[in-house]
Amino acid sequence: MAATSRSLRSRRSCMAVPGSNPRFIEKAQGLPVDQVFLDLEDACAPLAKEGARHTIVDSLNNGDWGDRIRVVRVNDWTTHWTYRDVVTVVEGAGANLDCIMLPKVQDATQITALDMLLTQIEKTVGLEVGRIGIEAQIENARGLVNVDAIAAASPRLEAIIFGPADFMASINMKSLIVGEQPPGYDTGDAYHYILMRILMAARMHDLQAVDGPYLQIKDVDGFRRVAGRSAALGFDGKWVLHPGQIDAANEVYAPSQADYDHAELILDAYDWCTSEAGGKKGAAMLGDEMIDEASRKMALVISAKGRAAGMTRTSKFEPPQG
Repeated sequence: MAATSRSLRSRRSCMAVPGSNPRFIEKAQGLPVDQVFLDLEDACAPLAKEGARHTIVDSLNNGDWGDRIRVVRVNDWTTHWTYRDVVTVVEGAGANLDCIMLPKVQDATQITALDMLLTQIEKTVGLEVGRIGIEAQIENARGLVNVDAIAAASPRLEAIIFGPADFMASINMKSLIVGEQPPGYDTGDAYHYILMRILMAARMHDLQAVDGPYLQIKDVDGFRRVAGRSAALGFDGKWVLHPGQIDAANEVYAPSQADYDHAELILDAYDWCTSEAGGKKGAAMLGDEMIDEASRKMALVISAKGRAAGMTRTSKFEPPQG
């Protein structure tokens, strides 16, 4: 199965939920998020991990998740928990699971190993081989340097995720506020290279790019500002840690209504002008704007994000008369 054949759904808002907390898991099922990931890693204490695996299996099998993307973040390969996380969750609830999120990915072999384990489990329990996707989280310098190879490591890959807190620690960044600019850095954006590096690797392999969390959960304006940075570059979404961040994420990572309508009009106008009825032209005017093949490609990006977010257009293309 080629990476480009995977159905990539909207990931504007990706809600982190501790896998050991049934109350939070139940609440997450009613939140207007695109994705929920049930966490067996940082949000789950070591002594709670075994029980959390079974809590997650039960919630995946019996919860009402609607059309949300259902993801489980397992522990990273440097721990002794990873294989049992994957085996327990996928054997127990693989039919109701969309992706496994692997944290602290440092090289392509770690993705290959997860792919092989998933394949063995799927074959053993009779699941469709390859249906369960992988999300790879980049959290240190080695992972970022190897991100191109990581993005190409498996056809299961759906998204590359930036993990800012661990990354900041790994490079000794002089800051304790996750996602904010470090004190003394006043010449630009300290995260620009990191975000662009992840974005280029993701787009090279038709994957989605997701920004990590903003830990100041009561500062929605701060969340919106930091989210706007990665959204402007082209990221598809961001983690949310609190219900108060959800609306901001869904808004920031979706096109505005005006931009969505404009994109759909460009696509309709280009289809018409290149048709027999439209004179088989390679370029045409849409109002005062000239559109061509490059315009169509740009419009496809905006329209795809709008459609994935469930937006409906409020304008209609009318072919010019005469």
